[in-house]
Amino acid sequence: MLLKKTATLLGAFALGLTVTAMSPVFGDLVPAAEAADYKLRATANSNENDEDYDGLIVFKDYVEKASNGAIEVELFIGTQLCSNGAECLQGIADGSIDIYISTSGGASGIFPYVQVLDLPYLLRDDRIAEEVLSEGSFTRTLRDLALADSGDKIRLMTIGNTGGWRNFANTKKRVQNPADMDGLKIRTVVADLPQELVKALGASPTPIPWPELFTSFQTGVVEGSKNGITDIMGMKFPDAGLKFVTLDGHAYMGALWWMGNDQFMSMPEDMRRVVVDGFAALQQATFASPKRKSIQAYADFTAEGGDLYVPTPEEKAAFKEAAAPVYEWFKTNIANGEVAFTALTDAAAGAEAKIDGGAAMDIK
Repeated sequence: MLLKKTATLLGAFALGLTVTAMSPVFGDLVPAAEAADYKLRATANSNENDEDYDGLIVFKDYVEKASNGAIEVELFIGTQLCSNGAECLQGIADGSIDIYISTSGGASGIFPYVQVLDLPYLLRDDRIAEEVLSEGSFTRTLRDLALADSGDKIRLMTIGNTGGWRNFANTKKRVQNPADMDGLKIRTVVADLPQELVKALGASPTPIPWPELFTSFQTGVVEGSKNGITDIMGMKFPDAGLKFVTLDGHAYMGALWWMGNDQFMSMPEDMRRVVVDGFAALQQATFASPKRKSIQAYADFTAEGGDLYVPTPEEKAAFKEAAAPVYEWFKTNIANGEVAFTALTDAAAGAEAKIDGGAAMDIK
């Protein structure tokens, strides 16, 4: 048997075949994996239960297969490579990180106009938000601004979702209209825009670090927040007294996916197309993941005695009217704010016309 296998090996070499690995006794031959031409280091400051991770897994699978192994994607989940938006984006700029996902708040210190995604009530629902972000013109506007501001170093690839929609939640009472917000101490991040929004609705903005929020609910330092249901349940905020959620959907929780422009442009066009298509697949995965996860989160919230309230169209219109001063504040006080605001509202109007026109035909 050994002679027979040895003869087979010699025949393979004679035919010019490359044999790179075999068992100690000339067992089954194992073809060598060719080294990738491009290695992409991708990081998300989250965990493997997060939709950001779901998106990266889809991206990695698509890109490696579609490139026939020419591109390899290495995933670093958590804070192995960097710990916050400013640090991670600097890593993108200097080339130590190739791909990074941030929230609008995480990138606002460098690109303040991305906070346009936090402006309330501009995107009506999931279909409108997903059409706006898939169609691309709004994202390309932000991409051009970010490239210009980073010296062509940091490229916005796509915008997905991370956590569904922001809704108002509190420990005190059901909120049905803006008047019910009066006087509530609402947790915000340390940024001007969310504080302006809370003030416009008659509440009191109270900046609190995320790790301190549970205790702050317990002690009454704050009485409410602006969060998605998966974050609320993931952090066990009902155990700290958070019992009321108003599904006003005031902001779509956009996930901004960045890539080093030098790395991207160093690839030939066919590989750049693979990466672009990979980000499109990632985007669709992040659109879907929060919807599925929120089903159980809402069920758990109500099972624990939580109160969910869906505002009527008239009540939601009242919230939007009360928040309107924030739009002018943003356009006036944020560099390139008017450019970003116009790009988003124009894209939203186009999405509404397309989807509503299609629905009008589909229901007949």
